[in-house]
Parts: sequence; C-alpha cells; structure tokens
Amino acid sequence: MLDAMKQMDDIMVKTLFVLDCGHFEGIVTLGDIQRAIINNTALVTPVGQILDRHKIYGYKSEGDDVIREKMSRMRAEVMPILDEHGDLVDVWFWQDLFETSALNQRENIDLPVVIMAGGKGTRLKPITNVMPKPLVPVGDKTILEVIMDQFEGIGCHKFYMSLNYKADMIKYYLNQLDHKYDIEFFMENKPLGTIGSISLLKGKINTPFFVSNCDSINEQDYRDVWDYHVNNHNDMTIVTMVKSFKIPYGVIETGEDGLMTALKEKPEQTFQVNTGVYILNPELIEEIPEDEFFHITQLMEKVQGRGGRVGCFPVSEHSWKDMGEWPEYLKMIGVL
Repeated sequence: MLDAMKQMDDIMVKTLFVLDCGHFEGIVTLGDIQRAIINNTALVTPVGQILDRHKIYGYKSEGDDVIREKMSRMRAEVMPILDEHGDLVDVWFWQDLFETSALNQRENIDLPVVIMAGGKGTRLKPITNVMPKPLVPVGDKTILEVIMDQFEGIGCHKFYMSLNYKADMIKYYLNQLDHKYDIEFFMENKPLGTIGSISLLKGKINTPFFVSNCDSINEQDYRDVWDYHVNNHNDMTIVTMVKSFKIPYGVIETGEDGLMTALKEKPEQTFQVNTGVYILNPELIEEIPEDEFFHITQLMEKVQGRGGRVGCFPVSEHSWKDMGEWPEYLKMIGVL
C-alpha cells in the first residue's frame, strides 16, 4: 500500500490499475488506501488484499451508451473496459466524454473555519521580519489566500482568524483584496499555544468546525475528512500525513549479552504526522482553558483521557506541502 501511495504521488494520480502477470485484478484508489489505514491495515499489505472486488466496471458487450451511463452515475474519473474473460481491453476517461467540471460535483459543506494566524514564523526569518507568515507569497497569492480559497471551494465561507504578530498588516492586506472573505478577527494578546486562543470563541461557534494553521497546504478534499469525522462519531479528527523514512544502514537488534537477534538491511519506517488541520466538535471549546497557554496535543490527551474519540485521517506525503522552514518553503514554490 505504501508503494502504491508513493506511485500515486510520483505521477500525480489517485487511481492505479492492479494487474497480476498481465491479468487485470481491479483498480485501487487513494480512498481505498486511506480507508485501509484507518482500519489499521499495515502499510506493507499488498494492494491485492484491499481491492474492492465489488467495484463496477464497463464491459465491451454492454455497448457505449450503457458504459457512459455507468460513468455518469458514478462520476467515475476512469472506467476500465473488460471483455467476457475479465481481461482489460480499453480504458475510458471522464474528460474525453463529459464536461470536466461535472466530475467534481458533490454536496458542499458549510462549516466554520478557524485560521491560526498569530505566530511569528521565526523559522522563516528574515522574510517574517518584514511580513507575517500568513502573507508569505505562494505563486500569485499569499499562503493565507490559498488556504482560505480551498475551504471556500467546498462551501465553507465563515472564517475566524486568530491574530497577534503584525495583526494590522494582515487585516490591511485582506481588506484591500477584490475578493472579500467573511472573516471575524480575534486577538491573541499573549502567546496561547497552538489551540489556546480558541477559548476566545466560546459562545460563538455551535457546530463542528475546522481549525487550520497557516503554514501548509493540503491537496486533500476536506469533505472526505468531514465524512470520516461524522461516520466515525469523532470528537476530534486530525488530518495526518503518511511519512516514511528509510534508514540507509543495516540495523541490528540485540538481546541479552549483546547477542544479535535480528538484522534488517536499510529498513523503512512509516509514521502518521500531524499536518495542523483538524475538525473539532463545538463542545471541545469548553475544554480549552481561558487565558492559558494550551497546545492541541494537550486537548488530544484530554479528550482521550475522558474516553472521547480522536480520529486520524491520513493523506499521502506529497499531497501536503509545508513551509514552516526555508527548505520546505523553497520546495513549495518550486525553487528546490
């Protein structure tokens, strides 16, 4: 599964065809892999073991109109066409048959979004000596606009923005834009940690809401995260990134008397990394202490400690772009 995720990242697709000795076995999507990870399936599991054998495909004997109807009904980006033996004989693509815009038509969600924009961005100095991190440019927009536009694209229009460092500059910039965002600013008059300022919103938000930092971009459709949050009855959902590290040495495990018990040549370890995007149920605001320094990790532990549900929704490594430090920012803008 990990190899499949990497291949999807490398060629920038979300669907792969699975073949065994040339015989078509099925297709695996990023969603299939994400669901498997959520179900605690090991990333070394062969994709053949997680294939949905009930997926609907087109058959050469059905005729073009039937296949087109299937694709339209399913909004299938790609449709394998099989013969009577189950062998792959053709592939149809949505963009060749329909208007591309119709592919992504799905129900929008209208949840509040809290943007944490009060940090000093010290790791991006000296640029953040001049401008606050949310206004650092990514292409022809600031990263703040990129993040907010993504949420608006799925139907989220109400923003709450926590400010501190260079707050007046952020307000001035946003007020000068032709596109006016619906933003309610609130001030973090002293550092309150990664989630502490949310306590200032008590009584203002009474629905589940997104929380996002302002130094990373995620290509994941957040409606998928919302569906997972609701279906899993979570109190909090963390968007995580599947990150793998390959140790470039042979790793030796030892036991009693220093005797070698195992040898692993250049092993690869995989972790789920916090991306800084969350969905929180509104009652969690009451669990954040007022006017105190409080980190999101403390809230996670608090929710878990009382038996609450803290879910994790995994995204692939290359779908998440971070600019917390200079090397990551230069990669984000295509310099490295």
